[in-house]
This record gives sequence, C-alpha cells and structure tokens, in this order.
Amino acid sequence: MFPITAKSLTDQASKTGFLQRHFQSWLHKRLPPERSILLTSKNIFIFPSRAGFAFVFLFVLLWLVATNYENNLVFAITFLLSSLFIVSILYTFGNLSGLRISLVNSHPVFKGEDAGFELLVEKQNKRLYENIMLSWSGNPSVVVNLIEHEQKRITLHFPATRRGRMTPGRLLVETYYPLGLLRAWSWLDLDAAVLVYPQPVKAGPLPGKAGNAEQGDIVNLAGNDDFYGFRKYQPSESLNHVSWKHYAKGQGLLSKEYSETVMQCLWLDWDDFDGLGRESRLSRLCYWVLEAAKSKNEYGLRLPGIEISPGKGEQHRNKLLGELALFEWEKQS
Repeated sequence: MFPITAKSLTDQASKTGFLQRHFQSWLHKRLPPERSILLTSKNIFIFPSRAGFAFVFLFVLLWLVATNYENNLVFAITFLLSSLFIVSILYTFGNLSGLRISLVNSHPVFKGEDAGFELLVEKQNKRLYENIMLSWSGNPSVVVNLIEHEQKRITLHFPATRRGRMTPGRLLVETYYPLGLLRAWSWLDLDAAVLVYPQPVKAGPLPGKAGNAEQGDIVNLAGNDDFYGFRKYQPSESLNHVSWKHYAKGQGLLSKEYSETVMQCLWLDWDDFDGLGRESRLSRLCYWVLEAAKSKNEYGLRLPGIEISPGKGEQHRNKLLGELALFEWEKQS
C-alpha cells in the first residue's frame, strides 16, 4: 500500500477542484442562466438508477442462462424485461420534456431565516406529469404533479446564512417515473437572487429616547389635535374651552387642554456603536431601523461614506435595510 501523505491529499483535492470547475464551466455553457426555461432534449440528462443497474444485470444474467441452456422461456422473459427497460427510458424522459420552469418572485429576508423562491411549473402539452421533484442543492425537494392542472405554483426555501445578495445556485429538477429504473434530471440556473438583511440584535432604546417616551414627540399645549387634560381656567382664554360639566358639579372653572405632536428626525448612526465589529453594528442598526419604522418619526441612516436623508414609510424602511444588507458586502463575501 502507498502511504497517504499531505502532498497526495493536496494533489487529490486540486484535481477534484479542477474537475468541478471544468464541469461548472461546461454546465454554464450548456445551461446558461434564464428566468424561464423549457425542458427539452438539449437540457435533460438521463441515466439508469441503482435499481436500473440491478435490472440490467438481471436480464443480462437471464440472457446468458437462456443462451447456455437454449431455453426459449428464459429468452422470452429476457426480451420482455429488455423491452420494458427501453420503454421506461422513453416514459422517464417524457416525464420532464415539455415542462417550463419559471422564477416568479422572491422576497428579502433577515439573516438566519429561510428565503422563499416562488416558482411556476407549467406544461406545454396535454401530457400528464407525475412525481416531478424540485430542490435547491442540499435542501428538501418538493414533489409536483400536473394531472388535473396545466400549471402549479410552488415555493422552495433556502437558508439565508449570510447577509448580502444570496443566490441558491442551480435548481435540480428530477424524476424516476414510472418504474424507478432510470433517473432523468436537469440543473437549471434561474438567475435567482434574494437580498438578505442583517440579523436584528436588540440595541436598546432609539437615539435620544429616555425610558418609554418617544423621542421627537413634543406636547404643544397650544395645539388643537388631541385632548390632553384639564387645567385651571385663565381669564384670557376662550370660553369654548371651558369644561361646563365640571363647573356644573361645583368643581370650578376648568379649561380643556389640547395637544399636537411635533415630529423630529431620528438619526441612526454607525458611530453610536463604538468598539463593536462591522456585523455587530449592522445588526444593531437593523434593529433600530425596524423600531424607528414603528414610530411616527422620520429617521435617517449614517454609515461610513453613506448618508440617507430622513424619511418614513415602507419604501424608506426597505431602502435603509437594503443599504445595511449590502454595506461592504463584497469585502465580507
């Protein structure tokens, strides 16, 4: 036996990496990225399964027995099995041919969640399709049957383990129908990508908040928006604000107070988290963005070299989360 050395393991890993790169390059040319792909003979591969190889071995063995003993019954069984195998090739291939797979939609998620990709599987003919399995590499598959319907929408999930722009890779579409003797499959690049926000980490109250009082909410006693309370009536005030019910009860003249909320801007600043690493700061800023979006205040974001003016609304929140997701993303990837 040859001794296993570190050099031999390195050489083997290098060869394996070279073969994988060569295969991926060939696959990219054969099956380029497209948002919608029709399965045809140009992009479907077919090969015997384990059961198929056992089946081939069986009828080859039977053929040898029939030839040696000149047994017509064994010959008939051999030809029947070989015919069944050949017909199975046509049916297994046909169970994928004519299908169109399209990427419909995907939505941003936070790091640590599962990103969902909505796919549309539709047939281009009147054929029945059964037991079609779709999956991202290394993830559970979803089985699709197109018998009573012309198309079906499914959602495939992929774990979002890193922030930034995530691609799940190629989609595996395969089938063993009808007998499991052959496997027909294809590796489709649907050009799928999803934005992964940083994982929110609780960072305490928003800048300028004390306790539970919202920063930016200022009570203006001269306002006319919301009822605030009562205070002692001043002679210079309008009688329209007098609480006559209290006066009728003998509680004296009380004047109604009204308030209005004056909005101020919040700044969510990178420098508010001195001493923390990049990912820790982004996670806490992400938490602040989500909290600020729940308030009535306008809020802006300051990152090194980036400043986004204050605003509010779902579109503004998503813009800030997108900046956090892609901040120095190329460096971290």
